[in-house]
Amino acid sequence: MSALRAFVAGLMATLLAHQPALWILQLAGLTERGPFALDPTSPLGVPAVVSLAFWGGLWGIPLWMIVRKRRGAGYWLTAALFGAIAPTLVAAFVAAPLKGQAIPTGWSVAVTGLVVNAAWGLGTAAFLVLFARGASSRSATAPPGSP
Repeated sequence: MSALRAFVAGLMATLLAHQPALWILQLAGLTERGPFALDPTSPLGVPAVVSLAFWGGLWGIPLWMIVRKRRGAGYWLTAALFGAIAPTLVAAFVAAPLKGQAIPTGWSVAVTGLVVNAAWGLGTAAFLVLFARGASSRSATAPPGSP
């Protein structure tokens, strides 16, 4: 598994796990934030969901580095905990102040961050497994010396 695959796994998990989890929380009335936000972000003006997917991809690399040697329930638990805790804390205590925003407070904000980021961690872990299976099946059937 490469860092590029980990990046793609994190990016895809943002779109296919994180954002649907946010949608479910919004439908349940636990957050006002909606999924797939298209409002422009600073400083490049890209849609928020594109920025979020890029950062999800970057976060996929350290997640992969942490979970790649784990097996079974430990793999999934580590992915969920890493996802829930690390990006949530960085978003609250690093990203928000850098953007000139107050540090988020309230149980709703905390629950939203923990849930959607745990979903992202599990989604990233699932894509990492799928990518590893695809790579191993290709290498098992590929002729010697092929990529």
